[in-house]
Formats: sequence, C-alpha cells, structure tokens
Amino acid sequence: MPDHPHHDHAHDHKHGHDHGGHSHSHAPASFDRAFLIGITLNTGFVIAEAAYGVLANSLALIADAGHNLSDVLGLLLAWAAASLAKRVPTERYTYGMKRTPILASLANAMLLLVASGAIVWEAVQRFSAPAPVAEMTVIWVALIGIVINGATALGFMAGRKGDLNIRGAFLHMVADAVVSLGVVLSALVVLYTGWHWIDPLVSIVIAVVIVLGTWSLLKDSINLALDAVPSNIDRVAIETYLAALPGVTEIHDLHIWAMSTTEVALTAHLVRPGATLDDGLLAQAGRDLSRFGIAHATLQIESGDPAHPCVLASAEVV
Repeated sequence: MPDHPHHDHAHDHKHGHDHGGHSHSHAPASFDRAFLIGITLNTGFVIAEAAYGVLANSLALIADAGHNLSDVLGLLLAWAAASLAKRVPTERYTYGMKRTPILASLANAMLLLVASGAIVWEAVQRFSAPAPVAEMTVIWVALIGIVINGATALGFMAGRKGDLNIRGAFLHMVADAVVSLGVVLSALVVLYTGWHWIDPLVSIVIAVVIVLGTWSLLKDSINLALDAVPSNIDRVAIETYLAALPGVTEIHDLHIWAMSTTEVALTAHLVRPGATLDDGLLAQAGRDLSRFGIAHATLQIESGDPAHPCVLASAEVV
C-alpha cells in the first residue's frame, strides 16, 4: 500500500533540502543580488556598447551588444523563474511552480541560438562590403565588457553545478566575457594589419562559441522538460538499492524526474510478499534516497497477490 502522505511529505521535504538543496539554503538572497547587479550592469553596457558600435562602425561590437541584450532578457527570465519556483503549492499547482526554472533554461538556450543566427546573418552581409572600423573605441568598450561580464559571472559561480537555471545565467556571462575578449583581439589585428574582414569573421566565431556553449544547456533543459532522469542521478544505483530492501522481490513502475532545476522526485512500486504497513522501512528508504539526490520519494508497497496483479507491472523500460 502507498506510504503515508503526511509522513512522506514532511520527511522528504526535510531531506530534500539536506541533500539537493543544502548548497542553496542561503542562496536566494545572494542570487537575487547577483541577478539585480548583473541585469543593471549589463543593461547599461548594452546601451553604451550598441551606441559605440554604431559610432565605430564595428559589427563585432554591435553583435556583442545584441548578445548582451539577449543575456539581459535571459537574466530577467531566470530571475523571474527562480522567484516563481519559491511559491507555495496551491490546489491547482500542487507542486507549486518549481518547474518554471526548467522552462526558463529552455527559453534561454533558444534565445541564445536565435541571437547567434542573427549575428551570422549580419556578418555574412558585411563580408561583401567590409568597412573601416574605429578600433581603439572597440577595444576600450570590449575591455569594459570583459570586466562587467566576468564580475556578473562570479555572482552565479556558487550555484552553477546544482541548479540548471543558475548554470544558464553563469554560462551566458562567461560566454559574454569570452566574446568581448574575441572582440578585443580582432580589433587589435585590424589595427595592426588593416584587414577589415576580420571584424565580421570574429562575429561568426563568436556565434559559433555561443552555440557550442549553449548546446549542453539546451540538451539538459529539453531532457528535464521531457521528464528524463537528470544526468546527476544514478538510476541503476537507485534501482539496485530498492531491490535490496528487506523483503523486496520485485520493482516496477519506477520513475525519476526533475520537479525543478534543483529537486528530483521518484515513484516506485515495491513487491514485498506478505507485506504489512511498515513506516520504519519507508522512513529509512526516504532518508537513504535523499543521499542519492531524491528530494521527494513516494513508494507503493504491494504484497504480490496473483489474484490482484498491479496493472503497471508489465510496463518495461527499454
């Protein structure tokens, strides 16, 4: 029979934070500050960079400004999602809004890919008509970009491994710093060689770097949106553990999925011949599963009566 809902929820909530959320127990305030600082600095920089890009006639600078603008939107999206994820469950949204960061990560990845396509398109147009560029202006503006993006990235560094949403914000800022460095290097080359075609070429390289950096974020976001087992969860180890529980002879209908970018849930049916209600077993299993990264575990215990077979027992994992 199913584990007791009140006991299970209280237990799992406690241990979910012990395992999957410990590094984030003090995170909201610091990440809120990181989002606010990052958005403010980057918004100001986007305006300045776009203006100087037009004045200096540098496509690389304008491309970088476009990418920075997409990151400002991405940061706003990630911040909104992180805030929504903290909302308490309601009768309609029984898990709260924990999945919004997954949607934000997916949207962020797609936003970056669209921005990359726009950069490449403009660069191709510029190849046919290379124009003089005010390189010293480009160099100084891009150097400021490296400082701003690097500082913003540092604000998200602590959460980049445990939260896909924060990882998306971190990757955006790191990519921006690398892009700005590329702009500086291309401007130096043009300054000393006069090869104006370097500017659109670097824009294309920038776009490729963005796509490569975004690909894993896109893949992970899609996987989580499709309820795939998160990459940091060892499904085989969990199945082995459950199979070794006292009296368990069979496991079926095992599902592991991400409730959010930081919390993972599990449901499973355990066959224990002659089983009776065993709160001790369920409590211990909940504690152990938290160490596997499972924040919310629901285990259904069955006695395996052939007269009443579980309709889900025949479902096989391919």
